[in-house]
Amino acid sequence: MTEDRPGFTDTPYLPGGEYRVHDPERPHPPRVRPGGPVTAGPPSDATVLFDGTDLSGWEAADGGEPGWSVADGDLVVEPGTGDVRTTELLGDCQIHVEWAAPADPDDATYPGNSGVFLADRYEVQVLDCSETAIYADGWVGAIYGQYPPLADASLPAGEWQSFDVVWRRPRFEDGSLTSPARVTVLYNGVLVQEGAEPYGPTTYRDVLDYDPHGPAPLRLQDHGFRVRFRNVWYRPL
Repeated sequence: MTEDRPGFTDTPYLPGGEYRVHDPERPHPPRVRPGGPVTAGPPSDATVLFDGTDLSGWEAADGGEPGWSVADGDLVVEPGTGDVRTTELLGDCQIHVEWAAPADPDDATYPGNSGVFLADRYEVQVLDCSETAIYADGWVGAIYGQYPPLADASLPAGEWQSFDVVWRRPRFEDGSLTSPARVTVLYNGVLVQEGAEPYGPTTYRDVLDYDPHGPAPLRLQDHGFRVRFRNVWYRPL
């Protein structure tokens, strides 16, 4: 992979840090070869969010009918139809999501781009970084725009990958933040985020303040690629 250094030098500095949002000088994560894709069926106390049969329990991000498809047991992004999210509201929980980027990215700049949005706001980046570099805080497994992953445990494009997430939602009192969110992520069984505390909701080239919220949907992103998802479940904590 070419060691490109995409990024921006006119964005705000991250709070208390030395790097800007999408800083091209921020170190890229080291490569780690995972033992293989981590497929995990739902435990007995899990709630299955996608079982491979239909889109029941999902809606478009605007609350309408979802535009994605189900093919061969996979939930498939239909580019241009927008994000989808669960009708179920998730609080503190363990989340399992399996995904696969297209095997042929058609020379896209950032192939296989998508995302898993915790509480409809905080993105864990989905991206095919096997042959493509991006700014460190946009790497696969990043808390997008904020925390690069501790490692890149990617398998080749087209193969199934997995995120296992421990999500602790932020707490608010009288509209003010009393405790930030906390995110731990294992990517293909490799720890890539450990108790990361988002600065606020995900955005591009900026930093946002928290907006008070309680339990909220899990959202999957349409970013123009036919990324596939399967075996999506969660366990309340």
